[in-house]
Amino acid sequence: MSIFYRRLPKLDYVKPRQMDEALRILGENQDGRIRLYAGGTDVIPKIKERLMPVPEVLVDLKGITELNYITHNDKEGLHIGALASISQVAQASVIKEKYAMLREAALSIASTQVQNRGTIAGNICNAVPSADSAPALLCLGAKVLCVGKNGERTVDLDDFFFGPGKTALAEDELLKDISIPNLDGKGAYIKLSPRSRMDLAVVGVAAFAKVEKGAFKDIRIGLGAVAPTPIRAREAEKRLMGEPASESVISEAAALAAKEAKPIDDHRASAEYRRMMVEVLVKRAVHQAIAN
Repeated sequence: MSIFYRRLPKLDYVKPRQMDEALRILGENQDGRIRLYAGGTDVIPKIKERLMPVPEVLVDLKGITELNYITHNDKEGLHIGALASISQVAQASVIKEKYAMLREAALSIASTQVQNRGTIAGNICNAVPSADSAPALLCLGAKVLCVGKNGERTVDLDDFFFGPGKTALAEDELLKDISIPNLDGKGAYIKLSPRSRMDLAVVGVAAFAKVEKGAFKDIRIGLGAVAPTPIRAREAEKRLMGEPASESVISEAAALAAKEAKPIDDHRASAEYRRMMVEVLVKRAVHQAIAN
């Protein structure tokens, strides 16, 4: 399939160096006339293809170096700044050691060039249902720090996605930080797509589990590309919690997850196929999580 890219239209370009400057610019935003970007790997192609309204002002956040960080401590857990690239997240030693499922999700996002330029924050702010990092972050209990002219507020990632392309961010806000608590358990992320990381997920499944004495003490299942937003499979989680980590119980939970999915038919897959693959991949992801 060929894609026709137009030139970027005429617009103002601003690259602030400080958060205060960015927030001052963003405070004048009305009806989307000001658009932020961190990596630009999604926003710029969409503007060229006219898949989103052309903004009057494009604000490049890459100049705000204070937003580029990955930190961790035993009290607060993991913090990922808005400008931390996908590659940085994938290669960070603390993420390899303590949040391996997030690393798996990051490595599944597009090409190396996109991973070097794009950000995890941008991946969730785009709010596409197939965002690879979202199911893993949902399972990890991530929260996002939103900053605007009225101050800061923290939003659970569960409450961040409103619909395709829609988030809890107000027009004058930007996402400053992603936080993940310290967790006792293991996880896995599985992406189904025709060309591995080079395509959007047809189905994405994340599973996080802790098993004690043969039973699930903690279990979380995240689904991508099978609903208007990335979601948790709550009924499947309830079926597993406290139960033996047996094949029969995991199979029952996987079937429940397939029922919770609300996929659509599109050019990449039918809704029926997606639902079937949710069941298959949930079983695989849970088994991988408890085997790690």
